[in-house]
Amino acid sequence: MSRFRKQDNLLGQSNSFLAVLEQVSQVAQLNKPVLIIGERGTGKELIAARLHYLSQRWDQNYLTLNCAALNENLLESELFGYEAGAFTGASKRREGRFELAHQGTLFLDELANTSGLVQEKLLRVVEYGEFERVGGSRTVKTDVRLIAATNEDLPSLAAQGEFRADLLDRLAFDVITLPPLRHRPEDILLLAEHFAINMAREMELELFSGFTEKARNTLMDYHWPGNIRELKNVVERAVYRCNNPHLPVHEISLDPFESEFRPTARVKTQDRVAATTTTPVEPQVVETISSPKTTTNEPAAINFPLDLKQASQDFEIELLKKALADSQFNQKKTAEKLCLTYHQLRGYLKKYNLLDGTADDQD
Repeated sequence: MSRFRKQDNLLGQSNSFLAVLEQVSQVAQLNKPVLIIGERGTGKELIAARLHYLSQRWDQNYLTLNCAALNENLLESELFGYEAGAFTGASKRREGRFELAHQGTLFLDELANTSGLVQEKLLRVVEYGEFERVGGSRTVKTDVRLIAATNEDLPSLAAQGEFRADLLDRLAFDVITLPPLRHRPEDILLLAEHFAINMAREMELELFSGFTEKARNTLMDYHWPGNIRELKNVVERAVYRCNNPHLPVHEISLDPFESEFRPTARVKTQDRVAATTTTPVEPQVVETISSPKTTTNEPAAINFPLDLKQASQDFEIELLKKALADSQFNQKKTAEKLCLTYHQLRGYLKKYNLLDGTADDQD
């Protein structure tokens, strides 16, 4: 039985996050399956645990399983159990997760990675509450509340025939879609301080002195593709490297691999083969698909020595101006084109004195 840890409490004050918590509170009371959708690192496991511990099954078993961690045969055996002699090494009968979670909750992460066979058996459990162990013929009854999660667009996979549409219908009694961290700017510093305090406590530091303004700006300006999990790693690394309870954290390392000695990326074997076997492109075709801008940006056109910082700033300014003009200087539309939050875009515009003449209407 998994237990909900106090340090896993969900934190946030943004409207999108509070709306998710409200939805969780409402659907938790029902014995219906729930589907959780969200990018990696958005907290799908924590939402699943909250659904269980707010439900009437809170005092029963709560089991979890990552479907991507096992191949089809192992996943089937892990979910439904097996009879003695079902396969080599199966010396005695073993109960699966659905039996062990009887009257409790089973959380299946990475649901999109399941095979058609497993999906068929899942459908039967969800619809009738019964299944057969691997290698067995006796029907086993179970009462389990199923919660599933994925970072895939299941309706699209179902339309392509890569996921059972009937299973999707059964699982999607209610769908909880988690907002990525870049759409929760109000929560970034709140979460960062929470993780920093916990890390300071883990390192037995007497206190955490906060972040400098530079560090806070770095945290707020980053787009966080790894979401909360990435934020946690970045903040804990910053506290560990600072290692001084009397100084605020001033250096934020977003990429732990960043180094002047970092090895270059290895070319995949298939890429090398393709490069040597692909039929050469006719010269006139090359001329039609190559634009003047592409040729002027080739390394041969760059003159050294080069001020990398200034060149990077010039590129950002040019990109911002182009996106603003393309969005008729509407900041909300510009932010969407650049995959930024509204507040992150405002930070860039303020940094480069580009706020004049832009519309700050967020409607």
